Amino acid sequence: MTLQSPVLLAVIGGAHGIRGECRVKSFTEDPKAFASYGPLYDKAGQRYTVKAARPQKAMLLVRFAEVSDRTHAERLNGTELFVDRSVLPETEEEDEFYLDDLIGLFARQVSGEPIGEVVAVHNFGAGDILEIEPANGQTVMIPFSEAAVPEIDIEDGFILVEPYAAGLASSEEPDEEENGGETEKSFDEMSSEADNDD
Repeated sequence: MTLQSPVLLAVIGGAHGIRGECRVKSFTEDPKAFASYGPLYDKAGQRYTVKAARPQKAMLLVRFAEVSDRTHAERLNGTELFVDRSVLPETEEEDEFYLDDLIGLFARQVSGEPIGEVVAVHNFGAGDILEIEPANGQTVMIPFSEAAVPEIDIEDGFILVEPYAAGLASSEEPDEEENGGETEKSFDEMSSEADNDD
């Protein structure tokens, strides 16, 4: 099955036990809620039906109807699971949105300088990451945090990015000439002191 508007809800990790149970990282607010939207599908259109799910630390242990043994479960490591956007409830507040709503928005720095278009949202285990494709050059990755992305306007189609918090810019190191060569002078003084000790 091909989803018209796929939304990433979870990703399968390693196998657990010998009966085909899988470790699953859920991206829904309530981790177990990913199983409440009906069957899930991978990028190839393969269907996954949740028979049971139970929490284990930051993950879920999930039994899928289509997975019957550990060998099959091991092959699924890294498989992303999607549902169609149409099965998800509409957001209730104006400032609420799904992460997939960010895809297609234009990103620009708070100064107004353009960055590019948000083309994907990733989560590698340490938080959400936005992938932005500039008009020219390679895509860039920035953390999706309030500090890095202080403003999101879904309706007008843009996000504002704070370049320092996003890791797109770094503060300049103080120039040796500006600090009067203090670092070099201190080194020379230490060298001179070492010679005098000899």
